[in-house]
Amino acid sequence: MATHKDDKKSDNVAKKKRLNASVISKAERVQMEKRKEARRKAKKKAQRKRAVASFVILIFLLIAFTAIYALSFIFGLKTDNLGGGKAPAKNESLNILVVGMDIGDIDQEGNTGLRRTDTMMVFNYNPITDVVNIVSIPRDTLIEVEDAYDSEGNYIPYWKINAAYALGGEDELVMQVKKLLEIDVNYIVEIDYKAFRSIIDAIGGIEMYIDRNMDYDDDAQNLHIHFKEGETVLLDGEKSEEFIRWRKNNDGSGFVDGDLGRISNQQRFMQAVFKKMMNPLILLDLPDIMNAVKSNVVTNMSGSQIINYALKIVKNSGISMHTLQGYDEKIYGQSFLVVEKSYNTDILDALKSGASVSSVDRTGYNILVLNGTNTNGLAGNFRSDLQKIGYVNVTIDNAESTDKSIIMCKDSKLRDILKSDTGIGKTSKDISNYPEYDAVIILGEDYN
Repeated sequence: MATHKDDKKSDNVAKKKRLNASVISKAERVQMEKRKEARRKAKKKAQRKRAVASFVILIFLLIAFTAIYALSFIFGLKTDNLGGGKAPAKNESLNILVVGMDIGDIDQEGNTGLRRTDTMMVFNYNPITDVVNIVSIPRDTLIEVEDAYDSEGNYIPYWKINAAYALGGEDELVMQVKKLLEIDVNYIVEIDYKAFRSIIDAIGGIEMYIDRNMDYDDDAQNLHIHFKEGETVLLDGEKSEEFIRWRKNNDGSGFVDGDLGRISNQQRFMQAVFKKMMNPLILLDLPDIMNAVKSNVVTNMSGSQIINYALKIVKNSGISMHTLQGYDEKIYGQSFLVVEKSYNTDILDALKSGASVSSVDRTGYNILVLNGTNTNGLAGNFRSDLQKIGYVNVTIDNAESTDKSIIMCKDSKLRDILKSDTGIGKTSKDISNYPEYDAVIILGEDYN
């Protein structure tokens, strides 16, 4: 017969068994969780390995694909019998003349001899300073051409630079650019609007803010430009062409400074292109870009040189854009831009030295121009010239007759800028009689 003591002993044994079972169950659960975690980690590791492997394969295929296109690009460029380019000597600046060609005579398809250069820029890269300067040459710039005749056989010595190509091909154009900028031109790149459109399409278009209404129609060129002020538009190749070509509306309104305003618009567009080209994702578009260049661009550079120089230029965050400055003059009843060396000393010096052209904000200065001659309208014309190069606040008045022109300015920096901009050498620091102005310029009889 079981005693109470035996029952108690039995209960203790059962309790101990249950406790041991509970402990074993917990340990097993911990082990199971550890095994599950290990399997999860192994699975993630395998997934990462597959992802890395896939990425490596993708990069390899991209490189191989790009290399194949690069080789076809290198050996497939068009030269169209351009004269041979000349590589710069070691540590010398590289100068590439880039010209945008118009469509020529629309009634004579394929007649490139009648085409004019609608846009001209020199890309200057210095390998020592790693500085890129881009200089735009206005198409109305005055040039002198030997043995040039009009359609009626009359000898005409003075022409606009956009006619140089039609008069003497790339040789005449390059010679005129060399004279203007006092540099050697190493290579030339010719881009027509078909090439321009295909390149912009290849990079996926350019997003631009439209800062004014643009409404222009030219049925002869099948050119129709219509943009609304205040819109931000993704411009494809065709729309980009319209954007950079516009300079006036059907009603005559437009850029007050004509072609100079159009150049400024083109430079704004180019800055957007450079920004997009520096995005690493542009590598995905590289085959299309190369194909567009190979099929439509004419140059005397080799494909490998284009790739090499393009990488140097595009990667450079210090790209500066400038426009040759001058004054207007009427010849043969037409308006020409006469490039004045004294207006462009900073640009010309930078092209030779490889320095950045200092960016000068002329908009904040108050300038007084006094006419000290008997020539009516001299101060007004002088003000117009100043406004074309960035001065906004220019007041004009008359002064007592004087023989010598003079710049009166206390600020040495502004004084030097005005000397460069105007070509007036005589200066004075005393401006105490005109406290409300930053500088006073008196035009004397010597100013012509």
